[in-house]
Parts: sequence; C-alpha cells; structure tokens
Amino acid sequence: MFTKFIDTILHRSDEQKRIEAYSEAIREEAKIGGKLFGAVPEGTTREFFCLDPYTWVWHEEWTDAQGNYQVRTTRYDVRPNGIYKAQDGQPYRPLSEKEAYNLLQAVRRYNPAVDAQLDPILSANGVK
Repeated sequence: MFTKFIDTILHRSDEQKRIEAYSEAIREEAKIGGKLFGAVPEGTTREFFCLDPYTWVWHEEWTDAQGNYQVRTTRYDVRPNGIYKAQDGQPYRPLSEKEAYNLLQAVRRYNPAVDAQLDPILSANGVK
C-alpha cells in the first residue's frame, strides 16, 4: 500500500501537479483574504477569495457562544446588470448599495495583500 502511494506521488502528471499548485495557491489566497479586516479569532476559519474575475467567496466557520458549530458561505457574482449574492444555499439577490461598497473595498485590498504575502514565498522557491 505505501509503495503504491509513493509511486503515485512520484509519477504525477504535469497536469496533476498544475492542479495541485493552483489549489494550494487558492487556499493560501483565501487565508490571506480572510485577514483583510483584522485578525481571525481563535477557533475561527475565515476565507475570502476570487474564483474568477466575476466570482468572489467569503467563508467562515466558528463555534458560537452556545458551543454550536456555525458555517456561513457567501458567494458574490458580478453580472452585467449588478452584483448578486447567495448565502448558505439561498437564492441569489442583488446587493444593497452598502454591501456593494463593502465588497468593492475588499476587492481593492485583496490583490495588494495577496501579492505582498505570496511574492516573497514564490521568489524564494524560484517561481518568480
């Protein structure tokens, strides 16, 4: 079993390696994005990331004051006729003006924050 596992790792295709690298980059960007608005409290997972030029995701997991595990995922879709959000499986609805402004502020801060934290790592690993 272990030999088969090692063999699989050693013989991954370039496509598999590319997919894994992309997934890892998204995970790192999500962590960085989650810190855009301050420190993430102990025991909380917070992520904010861009899936593509038209789709942004905010995801949080935490334990509430009663000890219940909570999860909230908000997906923002930028469309020709406005920005819409869906939260926790609910239907899409248009963003209010205030929500759109807050999303714009987050998006403006996202790339500089990601670049500042990932560029040194990429450079150190010979990627840049």
